[in-house]
Amino acid sequence: MKFTQVALPLLFSGAAFAAPAADKTLKARSTQICGQYDSVATGAYTVYQDLWGEDQATSGSQCSTVTSLSGSTIVWSTSWSWAGASSSVKSYANIALNSVVTAGIKVSSISAIPAVWKWGYTGSSIVADVSWDIFTASTAGGTNEYEIMIWLAAIGGAGPISSTGSPIATATIAGYEFKLYSGPNGDTTVYSFVASTEATNFNGDLMDFLNYLATNEGWSTSQYINVLEAGTEPFTGTNAVFDVTAYSVSITQGSSVKVVATSSTPITSTKASSTIKATPTTTSTIKATSTVKTTVAAVPTTKATSTKTTVAAVATSTTASSSIGSVPLYGNCTGGLTCATGTCVEQNAYYSQCVAA
Repeated sequence: MKFTQVALPLLFSGAAFAAPAADKTLKARSTQICGQYDSVATGAYTVYQDLWGEDQATSGSQCSTVTSLSGSTIVWSTSWSWAGASSSVKSYANIALNSVVTAGIKVSSISAIPAVWKWGYTGSSIVADVSWDIFTASTAGGTNEYEIMIWLAAIGGAGPISSTGSPIATATIAGYEFKLYSGPNGDTTVYSFVASTEATNFNGDLMDFLNYLATNEGWSTSQYINVLEAGTEPFTGTNAVFDVTAYSVSITQGSSVKVVATSSTPITSTKASSTIKATPTTTSTIKATSTVKTTVAAVPTTKATSTKTTVAAVATSTTASSSIGSVPLYGNCTGGLTCATGTCVEQNAYYSQCVAA
């Protein structure tokens, strides 16, 4: 796993134009960022480049563009080409919800996390995932204990962290079938919901995933969400364009009836084999028309979100510790753990990891 280096958000550039009161729309000249840890703060969100693994590539580059913000719906994209180190993620260009970073939110206080994500991918020989990344801890702003990923696509054979290489359950959530994987990364427990088919037009409630874990995996809703971000993790590919034509997410707090997955099938097989196969999409034609009303006030913050990677090139990978008290290369060495390989280096106030010497 890897985390974003701390970077100060850049102010969204361009002139703002007045809009009718019934449709509060902010339009600005597109803003492009190409630096390793550049970011753009706009509205309730911050878009991060987060090219944390670019040094692993033999060649390549990546730039991200914020196009527009209309109400709570943002349009953005990232373009990249990466070669070499086919088993290593090169970046996690992502959009983070600022209000969660500003003050962690207790899951038991949340009634809904409505989300819309319309996207497309073009390019050649793409190996990547498209995923939400949610980090939780026992306290607001505390050390991460759980990472919950929601993969809307596993493209070209990309796969999640898993102790066995096989899913532990199958769940139907928001109208899509997901395979659930679980495995450790240092002292962080990782749950990954991986869509069986690409979900390029997602409209659902992210609380359904958290409620599923609480009901079926013993995960506690007393945890606090400290990071909520969405983006893509590329391994390799050429002339790739990840185009987000509409994205919005918000958190509603208040009592409600808990809703869990509409179906769940436990899987007992422990055979380490890849069950997720996906191929790159070739075009994106979705129009950005949906918006979601934001119900939690969010103020742009200069504190960068923590971003870490939890994927391997195939689903059979595992990041289990090699011995008690030690963690493997790129593992989380927070809390006095030692590195079986490499050196423990602090990435930011929330995370440290074993990196190659």
